[in-house]
Amino acid sequence: MPSNLIIRDRCFDWGQRTYLMGVLNVTPDSFSDGGDFNSVAAALIQAKTLVAGGADIIDIGGQSTRPGAVQISVAEELERVLSVLQVLRKEIDVPISVDTTRAVVAKASIEAGADIVNDISGGTFDLEMLPTVAKLNVPIILMHIRGNPETMNQFTDYEDLMGEIYAFLARQIAIAIDAGISFEKIIIDPGIGFAKNYEQNLEIFRRLRSLTILNCPILVGPSRKSFIGRILNQPDAKARVWGTAAACCAAIFNGADILRVHDVKEMRDVSLVADALMRHSPHRD
Repeated sequence: MPSNLIIRDRCFDWGQRTYLMGVLNVTPDSFSDGGDFNSVAAALIQAKTLVAGGADIIDIGGQSTRPGAVQISVAEELERVLSVLQVLRKEIDVPISVDTTRAVVAKASIEAGADIVNDISGGTFDLEMLPTVAKLNVPIILMHIRGNPETMNQFTDYEDLMGEIYAFLARQIAIAIDAGISFEKIIIDPGIGFAKNYEQNLEIFRRLRSLTILNCPILVGPSRKSFIGRILNQPDAKARVWGTAAACCAAIFNGADILRVHDVKEMRDVSLVADALMRHSPHRD
């Protein structure tokens, strides 16, 4: 695996510690915080809270990807993301990623000051995405999915879950490199909750280490998800912080490099302790 990645003068030194990506959904309908931060002022306050809590990256998303979410227009996604991004970039200096599957949104966001593209489709929804990211020369997160957020719950039938996730990610890494994206700029995500049922989500945590063979940093997004709600019998997504903490520990122990979370301050404590227990040379910047 590439030993490190420099983003906005910050060094991501893979394997040395766990990095935290703070979720900033500027949507009215995301599953756990929809409508909370979809004004620019509220989004800025939340972004500063995430940075103060220890976020290494802020991930801005304008299109909800919860199960059943309906696709919004490109114009609406651009308006939501850019209005927040332009203000944020002046106020915070941590790397910002944009959570989008559309090349036009990725390009506009990077030009407005974002640093990373986080594509839940792994570059499959918009065939211009990977060539666009190559031209922009920024890191990309490739996630595994089947179907789309509207339909993905119908696509949970796997013969070999981890084998199929591995094959999908290996193929998209190869296509990304072929498009001109450098290998050290590729991060992978197994897609917890995206076309995966309860048992399959648990299996991904248990067998996460099998993806380290791809030699890319691994991002895991367990935060507040429904599998945790089921285990805890907790319908309120915001009350799943302790369950998220346990899932984050499991992810770190099984090879995760980045955790995408809503509750950054709490997960920073979790990752500090898990890193000290797990990694050979735990340290914090």
